[in-house]
Amino acid sequence: MKPKTPTSTPIMNTLTECSNKLYSQGFTENYKVRSSVLIALSDNKKYEPGEVKISNFFRFEGHSDPSDNAILYAIITADGRKGMLIDAYGADADVAIGEFVKLISAIDKNTCREDK
Repeated sequence: MKPKTPTSTPIMNTLTECSNKLYSQGFTENYKVRSSVLIALSDNKKYEPGEVKISNFFRFEGHSDPSDNAILYAIITADGRKGMLIDAYGADADVAIGEFVKLISAIDKNTCREDK
């Protein structure tokens, strides 16, 4: 039996690299979640879960500090606004964000690569 050839593991991008890549793709708004609604920080416009699509998300792990664990959501709203929502995950996760994300029915997943 032939031994398996090791496969190369892709380098995990940092939160900053993925944020910059998304920004260059037009995801320029920043969001927060309060009282089960998504709020655009630039003008306080509010969105219900049915008005939001998560076009992608990325999880980042702190190798030396678990408090560095984060998840980045790339969001497109019903009116076409594109932006990002960042949350911790694990013990430090924001419960309001987690509950809001569970209510979103449109969630896609791709990779954050420099060649895209």
